[in-house]
Amino acid sequence: MTAILGDDGLARCPWGMSAPDYIAYHDNEWGRPVRDDVGLYEKLCLEAFQSGLSWLTILRKRENFRAAFHGFDPEKVAAFGPDDVERLMADASIVRNRAKIDAAIANARAALDLPGGLAATAWRYADPDSPAYTDMADVPANTDASKALSKELKKHGFRFVGPTTAYALMQACGLVNDHLTGCAFR
Repeated sequence: MTAILGDDGLARCPWGMSAPDYIAYHDNEWGRPVRDDVGLYEKLCLEAFQSGLSWLTILRKRENFRAAFHGFDPEKVAAFGPDDVERLMADASIVRNRAKIDAAIANARAALDLPGGLAATAWRYADPDSPAYTDMADVPANTDASKALSKELKKHGFRFVGPTTAYALMQACGLVNDHLTGCAFR
């Protein structure tokens, strides 16, 4: 599918047209550069929690995730212990998946140990010259850069960061620009 004209006269990527939450996320966040560790860590966690679920589910629970994970401050999350895991597992306002919760905590600890930080590490894999796609069918699920980012993060102890999740992070945080060529937000 190519970009679709909205009721407001603006063309958008088709995925960004299905619900008001998607429109707001598409227009105001997705693909805009995130250069701070907290912002990147949040997006990384949310992308991991999304795995196997609808992104809309995650968007609608995002404020609950922020509260449960103390604003996604890696220092605070890195200090989580067994009681925090049980608290999170009992919290029906977030996705209660022990492996993903454990990964979020492990990833906070790994992020703190990265030389230069998470943002600096991720932005080494940015592709400012990423291809401009006209059709959603042409947008890849992963790239050589996302495979390399995934490999580096895993080497430092990150979990739930396969090449597809790494590419979704790159898209969300502006490391690549995958707004379609007809999209007003490209």
